[in-house]
Amino acid sequence: MSMPRILSATSVGLVGLLALAGCASGAEAEPAETTPAADSVTIEDNTGSHEIATPPASVVALDNRTFQTLSDWGVELSAGAVALMPDTVSYLDDDSIVDIGLHSEPDLEAIVAVEPDLIISGQRFTQHNEAIAELVPDATIIDLEPREGEPFDEELKRQVTVLGEIFGKQDDAQALVDDFDAAVERAKAAYDDADTVMAVNTSGGEIGYLAPTVGRSLGPIYDILGLTPALEVDDASDDHQGDDISVEAIAASNPDWLLVLDRDAVFAAETPDYVQASEILENSEALADVTAVADEQIVYMPTDTYLNEGIQTYTTFLNDFADALEAAQK
Repeated sequence: MSMPRILSATSVGLVGLLALAGCASGAEAEPAETTPAADSVTIEDNTGSHEIATPPASVVALDNRTFQTLSDWGVELSAGAVALMPDTVSYLDDDSIVDIGLHSEPDLEAIVAVEPDLIISGQRFTQHNEAIAELVPDATIIDLEPREGEPFDEELKRQVTVLGEIFGKQDDAQALVDDFDAAVERAKAAYDDADTVMAVNTSGGEIGYLAPTVGRSLGPIYDILGLTPALEVDDASDDHQGDDISVEAIAASNPDWLLVLDRDAVFAAETPDYVQASEILENSEALADVTAVADEQIVYMPTDTYLNEGIQTYTTFLNDFADALEAAQK
């Protein structure tokens, strides 16, 4: 504000001194601002509670179930299990991501080099959590692998919900949950529990039995949808190749529906002797009279499922199953 012209020189000098004194006093009363601390979020994972600074500056992703979600959300990775990523995940084309390699022989020292704030472990890499923690004790390691004994569908939703909290993608996470729930409801509504179902996988030209609840990838679908098994066996396993079963046993159980995981499909380009699941099942003379085969009631999981078992994969499969069930009713 300008001073009135009638001020004397003495008055002006006094005003100037007071102004300088005021500035000095203000400097003492109001110290320089400091950079505010980063925001944080507290989440719960399989090991307990973690406070995570957001957004995390250096992220390492090791859990197959999370790759699609993180990629779709545009989360930048410093390192990841790139060797385990299917070509449907954009990270595969990002040369700036340090590849930790396969879970069988991971380069854990490479994680140290990227100075991670957050490591998203799980599934195949859970076995290495302790070793990773010793190498990068200041990093937060979270593991959201579906827990044994918990409803699988709720565990898939928990995973994306927690990731949404960490990366500020709550709305996107809820959209994934809503899409999944809608697919479940579609399939439930279209399924007749008088129809029997068998889940199998194929690998190396062989058929493996995937038991209700425990069978790899497809076992939980029985519980989620309330499916009626065509066959139940004692001591069934969760082995990634499935349990041994003969085509005669499949034929004898005569399932109305076959749900199929083609385990090798995602590696097909690297497997010169690859035989597609549809060829194995649909061209088998021993299975020709099985209702599921004769009536073309076979539903295959997405091609990249074996390396991409996140909520999006299951949403796609459940919608495909619902489509087939609805078509069978017409």
